[in-house]
Parts: sequence; C-alpha cells; structure tokens
Amino acid sequence: MDFKLNKEEKLIQKMAKDFAEKSIAPIAKQMDETNEIPMSVLEGMAELGMFGISIAEKYEGGGAGFEKMVLALEQIARYSTGVGTIMGLHTMGVCAITFFASEPLKDYYLPRLAKGELFGAFAFTEPGTGSDPKQITTTAKKDGDDYIINGTKRFISSPNLPGPMVVFARESTSGEVTAFLVDKFQEGYSISEPWKKIGYHGSHLCDIYLNNVRVSKDHILGEVGKGFNILLLAIATGKIGTSTVALGSILACYEEAVKYATEKLHRGKPIAHFQAIQLKIAKLYTIYRTASLLCYQLGQNANDIKDRAWFAKEAALVKGYVSDMNMEAAQLSMSIHGSYGLMDEYDISRYYRDAAIAPVIEGVSDMQRIILASSIINK
Repeated sequence: MDFKLNKEEKLIQKMAKDFAEKSIAPIAKQMDETNEIPMSVLEGMAELGMFGISIAEKYEGGGAGFEKMVLALEQIARYSTGVGTIMGLHTMGVCAITFFASEPLKDYYLPRLAKGELFGAFAFTEPGTGSDPKQITTTAKKDGDDYIINGTKRFISSPNLPGPMVVFARESTSGEVTAFLVDKFQEGYSISEPWKKIGYHGSHLCDIYLNNVRVSKDHILGEVGKGFNILLLAIATGKIGTSTVALGSILACYEEAVKYATEKLHRGKPIAHFQAIQLKIAKLYTIYRTASLLCYQLGQNANDIKDRAWFAKEAALVKGYVSDMNMEAAQLSMSIHGSYGLMDEYDISRYYRDAAIAPVIEGVSDMQRIILASSIINK
C-alpha cells in the first residue's frame, strides 16, 4: 500500500491547482456574491480534460481513475465549492451511465461528458420524499415505445447546464421506481429560480418540472423497476464527489488559518508563535491529513467495485467523517481569525458558510453512521 503520489498523480494535482489559482481564485468572491460561475471557468476545465479524468479512454476520457479525479477536484473545491460541486455531481451522473446504460447510450453521452460539452445531473429528491424512494410520486407512463414522465424534483444541482439527467420515476406497469436518462431542456422540462442557499454559491440548486416529458424506452438505465439498486450505487459513488468537495473546503480552512496566523501581529510578533494558536493549527493539519487519506482511498476503491454493499459502507464512512470534519475545521479556522473572521472581507467567512452544507447534503451525517453501523452489525 503506497500513500505517496506518483509522478502522474502529482502532475494532475498541479494542473488543477495551477488552474484554480489562476482562473478561480481571482473571481471566487465574485462568484460567491453573484451565485454565478462564468462559462469560461467550465470551458477552461474542459480544455484540460478535468471532466473526463475518470472516464475510460474508449469513450474519449482520460482513463486515469477516480483517485486522480479526487486529486483534481480537491484543488478546484479549495477555491470554489460551487465549481467543485458541478465537477463532483458530473461524476455521479457519469457513474450511473457507465454502470447501467446500454452501450449505444454510453457511446453517445460519455465522450461528450468527457469533453465537458455536456454536464451530468441526478434527480431523485421530491418535495415530499426526503431520502425515501417509496414516497416517489413522479410517474412514467408507457406510451408505445416511449414513456411520458410527469412530476417535480427538488434541490437538484446543475439543472441549468446542458446534458443528461438521471431521473427516478414510478413506472406505470410495474408500479416500481425506474431510472430514466432525460436530456435537460427537452420539451416539457423547466426549472425554478435557484434556491438561495447558505453556501456553495455558483452551483445552482433548483426544482425541476417535468411536464409530459417524452423519453424512449431505450433511455431506461438498467431494468424497469430496478431503480432502487441504481440509486444505491449512484449515491455511493456520488459521495466521492461530495466528500472531496468537503476535503477541498478543509484545505481552504487550514491554509487560510496558517496564512492569517503568520501575518497577524500581536505585540510585534505573529500570533502563530502563541501555543494556543499552534495547537489549533496542528489540529487543522491533522484533520486535513486524515480526511485526504480517506478520500484518496475511496477514489482508488471506486476503480474496481466488486462488492457494492462494501463500497456503500466505505462511502458512508468517508462522507460522514469528512463532512463533519469540514465543519470542525471551519470552526477552528474561524477561532484563529477571531472577530475578523466574521467579516465578508475575509475568505474564512465564506468557507464557514460552505462548511455548514457538507454534513447535510447527500445524506446527513447521522444517516451515514447508521449505514455504517448496520453494515457492521449485519455482516
């Protein structure tokens, strides 16, 4: 087991870091204030192949594996959790297509997803469902060789960017939840204004409205009535992205704390010389190191998922831990900044708001611990 980055991994990490410092960092505050990400940012990432790092070479992707995607995503999220969320969620859609789509669908979508021409998305949650698939009310009624989908989905990320969306609906004949691949912005598809969330600004979170959206039966992922199985694996692989975005936020909190502590003077010397501050910095570094090792390993494990239940357990472990540590890291960094950290002029105020989101999205932390405990008890 080697925890050192090899040459290729270092190059991918540096490529993402250099891009983020040049193209994201200078406008990070602007994106936070406007809740908009310039398309030039996404286009720049696409040119570097960031959206296709984990996609197989046969589909014109980088074929580099999920662990290298994690290395790149961490650096992007360090400067913007909004941009990081788009990249992470994109990977979730890619995984669903890779694992469950027919070969013609893979041939059509994956090369365009790899190039960043299209952006993947995922639509499960509804106003009344929470995390319970049994409460899904979106319907898919068979009409010849097509299905007509009607329903409303809530808190959906990247609904405003072109590309395929995995939509879960109750199939009319079987009455069971089924996964469909729907092209955003086709006839009958519309979205609400973005929700005004506390953080992760730039990545839009909207409700989507499906009004007689027509989808070919060829766009079913897996089999009719097997949507729950697809949902479980997609959510597990999706935690690679959400955990890594939280990791990038932890890195931001750590680096910002060190920067402030070494620059802020008290009685003529940096506050970093005070033992109380050093204890907090040491704790921040420890949080970052443990979280990074967990995320890197989860990415590596995703390259060859033989036991889906085991992988779901590991994903729950990582997501629950890293997202909670994101909040703790933000609090530690804020305490080092003191009153200045409460001011919008200091980046830690943004990182603090971002950190509040991590333990709540894609399954609250307590739910991750329940998944983990259940897998231990019932093995």
